Amino acid sequence: MFVYADNAATTKMSRTAIDAMVPCFEKIYGNPSSLHSVGQEAKEVLEDCRSRVAACLGCESREIYFTSGGSEADNQAIISAARMGQKKGKTHIISTAFEHHAVLHTLEKLKKEGFEITLLDVKENHNVTAQQVKDAIREDTCLVTVMYANNEIGSVLPIAEIGKVCKEAGVVFHTDAVQAVGHLHIDVKKENIDMLSLSAHKFHGPKGVGALYCRRGLPLVNVIEGGAQERGKRAGTENLAAICGMTAALEEACTNIDSNSKKVAALRDKLIAGLGQIPHSALNGDAENRLPGNVSFCFEGIEGESLLLMLDMQGISASSGSACTSGSLDPSHVLLAIGRVHDVAHGSLRLSLCEENTEEEVDHILKVVPQVVQTLRNMSPVWRDLQTGKRTYIL
Repeated sequence: MFVYADNAATTKMSRTAIDAMVPCFEKIYGNPSSLHSVGQEAKEVLEDCRSRVAACLGCESREIYFTSGGSEADNQAIISAARMGQKKGKTHIISTAFEHHAVLHTLEKLKKEGFEITLLDVKENHNVTAQQVKDAIREDTCLVTVMYANNEIGSVLPIAEIGKVCKEAGVVFHTDAVQAVGHLHIDVKKENIDMLSLSAHKFHGPKGVGALYCRRGLPLVNVIEGGAQERGKRAGTENLAAICGMTAALEEACTNIDSNSKKVAALRDKLIAGLGQIPHSALNGDAENRLPGNVSFCFEGIEGESLLLMLDMQGISASSGSACTSGSLDPSHVLLAIGRVHDVAHGSLRLSLCEENTEEEVDHILKVVPQVVQTLRNMSPVWRDLQTGKRTYIL
């Protein structure tokens, strides 16, 4: 049996998304910036997509800017808010210790320019609270950038409460919602979100396309210079086919959020209950406030890379964390941030499900994973030391 359980890394494109893209290859092939009829036809399609994406987020179409994905949107949002604050003498930014590297690396860049960065602790419940944000805000705070849901451990953050705190303090609030859009109900106005990043390939759209929501009135700084596309804020001819695919996939995902979430959450809970029976294991992430499809565990005494390879041999595609860092031998910064020690963090497994997964597939995972974990432990000198008392169990 083959089981694809790495949907947090990327999803399979839906037939709806593929069908929406085909006309752009065959008929609607003009450049939206061209003044002739072929170009203007493409322009109409582009603006229709903008309106439809905006409707899914609860904002105005002119507040949507198409990008190459979540990382670009994160960069532009953070840099724009930082530059706006800098002009007012405000150079303090608040984020969390388990953000995606698209956020953390941008913040590191700004730190070298003199900005002060506060990364909130996430050890308590593997999450943050609105009170933590409120306590961290200062007179010189120009931005709070907090992810909507964590890509590795699935914790869903209290975004509406954080948005309220930021609004009351007059601080710009950005959220990296790449893992949440299409899976959770989001209304940027009701949740007081000023800027939001999303990426199509996380909800069955194509790779290489995303969007940035930026509240009207907030000035954006260009991170890509060139032409006057996207109202002069993002140069480069728009990838109309990908944008059409993203729009169709997003509408489909948002229409089916409730039914999909109910199904996927049930599969998730069954996986968590089953894997929790493995001795010396621990669930990562907020047990209550969690993405419907995320299951993240640490198993003491094994290496995550070996676990992934052996699972792949058994037909199970999974990951040990973010796909963006899967080539690194260093333990996940997310797992270290929530308090896992290096030895334990190395033995991590992330299974991320979608509505196409089945109960039979979950049963297969629950049969194979304990066997593979035990096989690896039997081969491990670390596990031998733990069993003989030369080392002390952590989990």
